[in-house]
Amino acid sequence: MTAYLIADIKVKDPKWIPDYAATVHDLVHKHGGRYLARSGNVKTVEGKPLDTTLIALMAFPSETAARAFTDDPAYAPFVSARRGGSDSRFQLIDNTDLAGTISYLPKG
Repeated sequence: MTAYLIADIKVKDPKWIPDYAATVHDLVHKHGGRYLARSGNVKTVEGKPLDTTLIALMAFPSETAARAFTDDPAYAPFVSARRGGSDSRFQLIDNTDLAGTISYLPKG
């Protein structure tokens, strides 16, 4: 079942970004993932805006694959750099429909 990893990041010190951006996408691909979006063009349409300067949305073939990416030892130095230069939150969701009313999604 597809799993989506959502990263929302408030950059405090951008020094980590060039190496992270140049390398981490290869690690995402290594685990079967792909970026659906990675943008600083964040606009709040409804509700209180998050204190975010960058959001990335990645799709993986499964939760296991997504966790293999986040737990990959090759990713650890990039995690450390990101955490040192930002406030960030990663969330993992699947592609189920909790209400069970969307025919093309599995019921949650």
